[in-house]
Amino acid sequence: MRISVSLHRLALTDWPGVTAWAQEADRLGVHSLWTAEAWAHDAMTPIAYLAAKTENLKFGTGITQVGTRTPALVAMTSQCLWEMSNGRFILGLGSSGPQVIEGWHGIPFRKPLARTRELVEVCRKIFNGEVLEYDGEFHHMPLPVELGGSGEGKALKPGAPPTPDLPIYIASLGPKNLQMTGAVADGWLGGSFIPEHAALFIDNIREGAAAVGRDISHFDYAVGSSIHVTDDPERVAETMKPDMAFRLGAMGSKAHNFYNDAYRRQGFADEAMEIQRLWLSGDREAARKAVPTELVLSTNVIGDRQQVIDRLRLYKDAGVTTFRAGVPGESFGQKAENLGAIMDLMREVNAEPAKA
Repeated sequence: MRISVSLHRLALTDWPGVTAWAQEADRLGVHSLWTAEAWAHDAMTPIAYLAAKTENLKFGTGITQVGTRTPALVAMTSQCLWEMSNGRFILGLGSSGPQVIEGWHGIPFRKPLARTRELVEVCRKIFNGEVLEYDGEFHHMPLPVELGGSGEGKALKPGAPPTPDLPIYIASLGPKNLQMTGAVADGWLGGSFIPEHAALFIDNIREGAAAVGRDISHFDYAVGSSIHVTDDPERVAETMKPDMAFRLGAMGSKAHNFYNDAYRRQGFADEAMEIQRLWLSGDREAARKAVPTELVLSTNVIGDRQQVIDRLRLYKDAGVTTFRAGVPGESFGQKAENLGAIMDLMREVNAEPAKA
């Protein structure tokens, strides 16, 4: 099981710290660093900068928001980053949600699975160097006259060299989205994940692959959480409850909160619904207090050194191939200082073979 790290979804202002964080990850042998895209900075631009500052570290978008760029632009930018980084780029896609897609970008949040599938299919055509002809529900290249085109559009062959090995990952939580991930992607960006319930996610991915006859023996199951080595796990859990309440209450609407739905399927239905109700009613402090300590401890890796190692092994045995580590630290500099200890823990975990 490999380690990956990430940048947060908030504004990035400490670029020397971000650079040091990426370079330390590169030096320590971290597999990949993932950027975020919410309503602050985009996911692509930081990768162009950081790839030039590192040598072996891979970079992925976690995530590029589906529908906010044309598929051809997504493919062109991805191929550029792939070439600039000497093959160290991973395209990570996610549908986000209506609050961001409609509130920030001003475009309809409709049929996100179909949009994601079409985006992947168009990118694959371009990555493979094929002439771009596509007629989907949302995307039509060339654009026909009956859909507003002039009739002068031409099916073009990509001008960049083919990049057939450029991997595509999908962030998915719901069963149908997970099945699509298995059918079309090279990896899964998982979240809201409790390893004791891993089958709820991984079985759907495998089912989706089997339905289309895909071999996913090399598929990357990239899942993770925060890691904290401590003699007082309950105290650490308390500090993480505000973020959990935000995720369950604010990351979406009452009708569409994919994180909340995921926890409901993993045995916390009553708690997740109550936290959402309190948050949406405006009582955010009560929502934070309603977060069970058990939920935080189940979702994260918190405990003394041996407890952390045992829990990481649980992820590995569940089939996780890349652990997306939330490293403690108030700044990127502090995170860089703590990363070496996390890598030591993972080496110990990997010294023992995964259970069948």
